[in-house]
Amino acid sequence: MNTLGYVIVFVSDMDKSIAFYRDVLGFPLTHHSHKWTEFDAGGIILALHLADAADHTHTHATTPAGHCQIGLTVSDLDAFHTEMIDKGVKCIQPPKEEHFGKLAVYADPDGLPLSVAEKE
Repeated sequence: MNTLGYVIVFVSDMDKSIAFYRDVLGFPLTHHSHKWTEFDAGGIILALHLADAADHTHTHATTPAGHCQIGLTVSDLDAFHTEMIDKGVKCIQPPKEEHFGKLAVYADPDGLPLSVAEKE
Protein backbone atom coordinates (compact mmCIF):
# COMPACT_ATOMS: atom_id res chain seq x y z
CA MET A 1 0.00 0.00 0.00
CA ASN A 2 1.24 3.48 -0.87
CA THR A 3 0.94 6.14 1.81
CA LEU A 4 0.93 9.91 1.83
CA GLY A 5 4.28 10.67 3.42
CA TYR A 6 4.74 14.38 2.93
CA VAL A 7 3.47 17.58 1.39
CA ILE A 8 5.84 20.18 -0.03
CA VAL A 9 4.82 23.83 0.10
CA PHE A 10 6.89 26.16 -2.09
CA VAL A 11 7.55 29.43 -0.30
CA SER A 12 9.09 32.80 -1.15
CA ASP A 13 10.41 33.61 2.35
CA MET A 14 11.61 30.70 4.49
CA ASP A 15 11.82 32.66 7.77
CA LYS A 16 8.27 34.05 7.48
CA SER A 17 6.94 30.63 6.50
CA ILE A 18 8.70 28.89 9.41
CA ALA A 19 7.20 31.44 11.79
CA PHE A 20 3.74 30.77 10.38
CA TYR A 21 3.83 26.96 10.39
CA ARG A 22 5.72 26.68 13.69
CA ASP A 23 4.54 29.65 15.75
CA VAL A 24 1.05 30.25 14.38
CA LEU A 25 -0.09 26.72 13.48
CA GLY A 26 2.04 24.94 16.10
CA PHE A 27 3.74 22.27 13.96
CA PRO A 28 6.95 20.98 15.60
CA LEU A 29 10.06 21.82 13.57
CA THR A 30 12.09 18.68 12.77
CA HIS A 31 14.63 19.92 10.18
CA HIS A 32 15.77 23.35 9.07
CA SER A 33 18.05 24.79 6.43
CA HIS A 34 17.79 28.01 4.45
CA LYS A 35 16.29 26.18 1.43
CA TRP A 36 14.41 23.26 3.00
CA THR A 37 12.53 22.85 6.27
CA GLU A 38 10.35 20.06 7.68
CA PHE A 39 7.64 19.89 10.35
CA ASP A 40 5.87 16.95 11.97
CA ALA A 41 2.25 17.32 10.88
CA GLY A 42 0.79 14.42 12.82
CA GLY A 43 2.64 11.57 11.12
CA ILE A 44 2.97 13.32 7.75
CA ILE A 45 5.91 15.56 6.94
CA LEU A 46 5.11 19.13 5.97
CA ALA A 47 8.12 20.35 3.99
CA LEU A 48 8.86 23.91 2.97
CA HIS A 49 11.08 24.48 -0.08
CA LEU A 50 12.22 27.82 -1.43
CA ALA A 51 10.43 28.39 -4.71
CA ASP A 52 13.54 29.66 -6.49
CA ALA A 53 16.14 27.21 -5.10
CA ALA A 54 18.67 26.56 -7.84
CA ASP A 55 19.96 23.24 -6.48
CA HIS A 56 16.66 21.36 -6.67
CA THR A 57 15.35 19.45 -9.68
CA HIS A 58 13.91 21.52 -12.47
CA THR A 59 10.37 20.95 -11.18
CA HIS A 60 11.23 22.58 -7.87
CA ALA A 61 13.25 25.38 -9.42
CA THR A 62 10.35 26.39 -11.67
CA THR A 63 7.55 26.02 -9.12
CA PRO A 64 6.31 29.41 -7.98
CA ALA A 65 5.66 30.29 -4.35
CA GLY A 66 2.15 29.47 -3.19
CA HIS A 67 2.01 26.06 -4.84
CA CYS A 68 2.34 22.64 -3.24
CA GLN A 69 3.39 19.14 -4.20
CA ILE A 70 2.28 15.95 -2.55
CA GLY A 71 4.66 13.10 -1.86
CA LEU A 72 4.07 9.40 -1.56
CA THR A 73 6.23 6.86 0.18
CA VAL A 74 6.58 3.36 -1.22
CA SER A 75 8.49 0.31 -0.08
CA ASP A 76 10.13 -0.39 -3.49
CA LEU A 77 10.63 2.67 -5.69
CA ASP A 78 12.08 0.72 -8.61
CA ALA A 79 9.01 -1.54 -8.76
CA PHE A 80 6.72 1.49 -8.39
CA HIS A 81 8.59 3.24 -11.23
CA THR A 82 8.15 0.24 -13.53
CA GLU A 83 4.43 0.11 -12.70
CA MET A 84 3.97 3.83 -13.41
CA ILE A 85 5.80 3.62 -16.75
CA ASP A 86 3.72 0.56 -17.72
CA LYS A 87 0.57 2.57 -16.92
CA GLY A 88 1.71 5.47 -19.10
CA VAL A 89 2.39 7.93 -16.25
CA LYS A 90 4.77 10.73 -17.24
CA CYS A 91 8.06 10.52 -15.34
CA ILE A 92 9.68 13.89 -14.66
CA GLN A 93 12.65 12.50 -12.70
CA PRO A 94 13.49 8.78 -12.70
CA PRO A 95 14.46 7.22 -9.35
CA LYS A 96 17.77 8.57 -8.12
CA GLU A 97 19.62 8.85 -4.84
CA GLU A 98 19.15 12.19 -3.11
CA HIS A 99 20.67 13.42 0.16
CA PHE A 100 17.77 11.85 2.11
CA GLY A 101 17.23 8.63 0.10
CA LYS A 102 15.86 7.52 -3.24
CA LEU A 103 13.35 9.85 -4.96
CA ALA A 104 11.42 10.01 -8.24
CA VAL A 105 8.97 12.59 -9.59
CA TYR A 106 5.94 11.89 -11.78
CA ALA A 107 3.17 14.09 -13.20
CA ASP A 108 -0.55 13.71 -12.64
CA PRO A 109 -2.90 14.21 -15.61
CA ASP A 110 -2.78 18.01 -15.15
CA GLY A 111 1.00 18.05 -14.86
CA LEU A 112 1.09 18.48 -11.05
CA PRO A 113 4.38 17.00 -9.80
CA LEU A 114 4.07 13.99 -7.51
CA SER A 115 7.22 13.11 -5.55
CA VAL A 116 7.68 9.49 -4.59
CA ALA A 117 10.26 8.47 -1.99
CA GLU A 118 11.32 5.01 -0.93
CA LYS A 119 10.65 4.16 2.73
CA GLU A 120 13.76 3.44 4.74
